[in-house]
This record gives sequence, C-alpha cells and structure tokens, in this order.
Amino acid sequence: MALCSSVGALALPSELIVHIFSFLSDRDKLRASAVCSRWRECLFYPALWTELKLRVGGGTNGGGSGSEQTPRLEFLMRKFGSFVRELQLEFAPVDGYLSPLQHGMEAVESDPQFAKDAMVTYLDQVLCVLGSLRNNRNLQKLSLYGDTCILQDDGILDSSYLSQVDQGGKKMKEIQQLFDEILSNSRQMKWLSSAFMLGVVTPCSLASLSNPSTSSLEHLSLIDNQLPSLISTVELERLAHLRSLSLDFCDFTSDMCRLLACGDRAPLHRLSLLLNGAALDAKPLDGTAAEDDWKALVRRSTNLRVYIMAMDVCSQDLLRVLKPSVPVERIHLDSYSTLVTDGVVELISQQYHKTLSHFILMRDDAGFPDLSVNRNEDPLVLLAWRCVHLAVLIIHGYTVWSHNLVAISRLRGSNLKILEVSEESIDFDPDQSVYIEGDPVHNLVKEVSLGLGRVWHPSMDNSVVLNEPTQHFHREMQSFSAGM
Repeated sequence: MALCSSVGALALPSELIVHIFSFLSDRDKLRASAVCSRWRECLFYPALWTELKLRVGGGTNGGGSGSEQTPRLEFLMRKFGSFVRELQLEFAPVDGYLSPLQHGMEAVESDPQFAKDAMVTYLDQVLCVLGSLRNNRNLQKLSLYGDTCILQDDGILDSSYLSQVDQGGKKMKEIQQLFDEILSNSRQMKWLSSAFMLGVVTPCSLASLSNPSTSSLEHLSLIDNQLPSLISTVELERLAHLRSLSLDFCDFTSDMCRLLACGDRAPLHRLSLLLNGAALDAKPLDGTAAEDDWKALVRRSTNLRVYIMAMDVCSQDLLRVLKPSVPVERIHLDSYSTLVTDGVVELISQQYHKTLSHFILMRDDAGFPDLSVNRNEDPLVLLAWRCVHLAVLIIHGYTVWSHNLVAISRLRGSNLKILEVSEESIDFDPDQSVYIEGDPVHNLVKEVSLGLGRVWHPSMDNSVVLNEPTQHFHREMQSFSAGM
C-alpha cells in the first residue's frame, strides 16, 4: 500500500488505478479506495466486479442484526446490481438463531418478536436484491440460498404466522414478480439456482425465462419445500442445452428422464437429487424415473454423474430409490429418526463400485447402531474395498470399530482424501486391546495415519460433520455441478 499513500498515487490515470485494483482482493480494494475521491470512483468500475458472493445474516451473533446489515446490502446492490454478471447470495434470517445464555441456549421461539423481525428483514432484503437485478441484462449466474429450514421446522413459517409479518402477502407477490422480471429480462443466463428461498419461486416462474436465456442456460436448480413441482417437463423441454440439473427427487419423473434422454438435446453431465422422507406422504415415489428410464438416459449421457442426498428416508424407500443404472458419484444419507441398514450400504457398494467417490453417513441421535452386527465383514470396509474411486468418507452416529477404521485407511490409502469420523462414533474391541500395548486411541491414530500416508485424527468438533443438511446439499451441489 506504499504506492497508495504516496503523492504520486493521486495523479495516476484512471486506467492505471483500475489496473491496480484488479490485482487486489475485495477487502483491499475497499481499503485502497480511501486514498481520494478519484480512487473511490474507480472502485466501482464494472470490470472489477463481475462476480459477487455474499452471505447476509439476520441473527444477533456476529455481524450485527439483519436490519443493521440491510443498508450495506442496499449500498452494494445499488452499485453493482445493474451490471454484475455472477451473483451468489445466501440469506440467513436466523444466523444466531440460538442465543447464548449463562446456562445453555435459548431458542428463538421463546422470543416471537425476534423471529418476526428476522422474517421482516428477510423479505426486505430479498426485495432489495431482486429489485436491483430486475434490469440487469448481463446477468449470467444467479445463485440464491435461503437458510430458513430451522424456522420451518419450528412452525414459524406457517401461513398464520406469515400473515402477521406480510399482511395480504403483498411483499411475497412483489418478490415473485421481481424474480419473474429478472428471468424475462435476462439475455445470457447460464446458471440459475434458487434453493429454499421462501416465497421466491413458483411453479410458473420458469415460464418467464426469456428465449435467449433458454438457449444459453446450462445449469438449473429450483428446490423448495413446496408441494407443487417447480420444474415441469414442458418448461424443461425449452432448455435444450442444459448440462446440469438439480431438483427434488420426487419431481424427477419418468417423462422428465425420457425427455433428457432425447437425441436432439445436449447430454446431461450432472444431476443432483434431494429426497426428503418427511415429504413422501404428500409427494410419493410413484411416477419417478424407473430403471428403464435411467438406462435410456445413461445411453444418451455417457458422462452423467448423480449426487443423491436422502434426509430421514427409511431403508425400505432407499432400496426403491437406488436403481442399478443410476451412475451415483456422491451419496449423503442423513437422518434423525430413521436408521440406515447394513443392506443399504451393501447395495450401494455393489451397484456403484465403479462411480462412487463420496459417501456420507450421518445420524443425529443418541444411539450408535452397529452395521456389522451378525456379519462376517463390516459393510463400510466392503464399501472401501469395492469402491475404487472413493475419495471422501464421512461418518457420524453409527459405530465404527477401530480395527475396521484401520482396514478402511489401508484399503484406500492416500486416495482417500477426506476421512472424517466423529470421536464418539469410534469404538474399540476389548478382545483386541489385550494384544495391543499402550493407549488404544493413540495406536488407532498411528495406524490410520500410516494407512492414509498423512496425519489423521478423529473429529473432535461435531460441527465439522454435523452441519445443516439443506445448506450442505446446496453447497455440495454447487461444487458438484461446477465440475461438469
């Protein structure tokens, strides 16, 4: 910054100032703009801000309240909204949803005014963002994520509560109208993603997408907790160049799968599917893609890879979902009340041994079931043996025996880039401890580290493995689709 503080910096031509800015991080750009008014003017040169990534929090823990962040968001969107090409935005109206107290944590439901204020702020911030983007014809990537799942779980987002926050649904209607305007005004949209954005997307939204953007769109992800499908086969037919798709598993119908297998379309490379067991009563699996549909799709899209996340889905339904012809690369089984059986893990290792690279097995419950009971071989060890491309293995909530963990590390070695197992999931065989000297935990760390070819430790911080499932799906889907 010595250059910026010198007198000569004040006389630099604007083109050179912009060139200097191009080498700086966003934070350093803001610091450098304090030199003088000319440098501040150059700060907002469109070429410097083609991409913008923001997370807007609405809670009280860190970063201030949501209402305090709104002026900053308004300033940024006023400056960049009309020309930014790529915008990735996460809304978190309940960051800090749990407020620290002297003796534990207090949920927001004990403070209804806080929840009401958070939702009002969320609606205002969404209106601010969409209003600034409505006339942006250069927008190529729009990614929105609403971290509102915890409010929905506690019933704070039911219709009676929302009617108090948004009387007559005026703000909701305006939000939906603005979103439709952005789609209709776009001319070169390549990436469109909206996940769990309360009230933003409707089943009619995709019909607003302009004809130029239907030709340029390569990635589409529309996921919400609504019952009607947000992506219809009729609208999907317009998107002939789509290469990546993300949607609710129950909305991926036989007709949609057959459409994507047509020869007059671009081959599909990435497919992300979210299956919520709690919604299966209202959205049953009947009508979803059958084995023959998947075979037709794979014949057309030979490089297709699939990411499946199942939340609280019973093993009986999982066995229906996991078709042999689905080229699964990543699978995440997350549950609270349900239990994944050894048969499901066995099926996964048998059917997807050529494609599986990521396997996440999570259970947020007090019990730690043992999948190897009454078996000669542990199903997790068999999975590591059969799935030769396995690079990520994350386990919590199921018992993992120490000797099996050592076997997994030796089978996959340094190719297993991520091995995260929570400390409380690991158990030790008392019979084996007789033959091993010293601390069993120390010996386990040593043996697994040798197997992986790097230093390894059990996960002490459960937040590493236990994160919010919908947020994990959104971010994993982003990285998965970006690699197509």
